[in-house]
Amino acid sequence: MNLTEAYQEARAAAVQEGVEQGQRQVVENLLRFRFGSVDEELARVVDNLLQLAPDDFARFLLELSSLSREDLLARFNLHQ
Repeated sequence: MNLTEAYQEARAAAVQEGVEQGQRQVVENLLRFRFGSVDEELARVVDNLLQLAPDDFARFLLELSSLSREDLLARFNLHQ
């Protein structure tokens, strides 16, 4: 592997990390606005959401305003 390839791989990884951080911030902000704060349970929801396929992720974001906290936690089997 030459220096150019290594640079391109490192740059692609950095871009992907930035995208993931941006998605996390958007989801946390939406949950904070919807429920007042992001506690430990909701933080686990964020982790699960970020694993969804893009279509499922978008669908969830559209449904968020109609979900109660209990429904949200139940959807991800996180209700204690």
